[in-house]
Amino acid sequence: MTSSMTAFARFEESGDWGRAIWEIRTVNHRYLDMAIRLPEELRMLENAVRERISATIKRGKVDCILRFEAGDSSAGAVPVNTALAEKLIRAAESLPLSNPSALNPMDVLRWPGVIDRETPDIEALGKSLLETLNSCLPILLESRQREGAKLELMLLDRSEAATQQVNLIREKLPEITEKIRERYIKKANDLQIELDSERLEQEMLILAQKMDVAEELDRLETHIDEVKRVLTEPVPVGRRLDFLMQELNREANTLGSKAANVDMSNVSVELKVLIEQMREQIQNIE
Repeated sequence: MTSSMTAFARFEESGDWGRAIWEIRTVNHRYLDMAIRLPEELRMLENAVRERISATIKRGKVDCILRFEAGDSSAGAVPVNTALAEKLIRAAESLPLSNPSALNPMDVLRWPGVIDRETPDIEALGKSLLETLNSCLPILLESRQREGAKLELMLLDRSEAATQQVNLIREKLPEITEKIRERYIKKANDLQIELDSERLEQEMLILAQKMDVAEELDRLETHIDEVKRVLTEPVPVGRRLDFLMQELNREANTLGSKAANVDMSNVSVELKVLIEQMREQIQNIE
């Protein structure tokens, strides 16, 4: 299934260990580029987080944020290291200040170690947080696939329009050749020149060779069919589609350079417009 590189997912879960919120945002990028933001005390989870994301996403810029609040197992009481707090107060009172202000209790509580916090079981906590991440990733994947389905429909629509343009020029080729013949004959009549039929046929043959676009039309048709086939692949297809757009554009340019009348020029221009529309959307496909 076609996946977009643009998506967002948020998952929140609470337990005895606390409350965790994972937020993952992805945008288009040539490669897989991850920015992981974790609380400082949980930095040891970064490698595991990267492994889980890279197993799910193959391409795109990923911003992953974890917001974590530890659980409070002390039934509402704030555990204070009284001994340390008293030492801090005595130390503050002993300072030789000429105009000492009243000591703010909140300043004491903010001192590292004054409030005793239970040291969590990092291994168990990490396992719970990674399980929560595992619940967030499918939400992200579903969002990418939902957006990718819309892009796929657009690409199929433009591919069908391109096929119609190729068929149109195929049907008109005999008519275009005949119009060129008639134009040459008319010019000769206007100039009152008697044309040699054999020489006219030779000139028409040379012209037909110059404006022969059968190979270009065949290759355009082949590339368009390949786009449709690639869109059914279950693997990331963005890079292959981008390559196919380059090939389609090359054939459309050649078609334009061989254009012998306005109809062929118009088809070339219309093909380039359709290809550019597809290329813009392919930049968002994984």
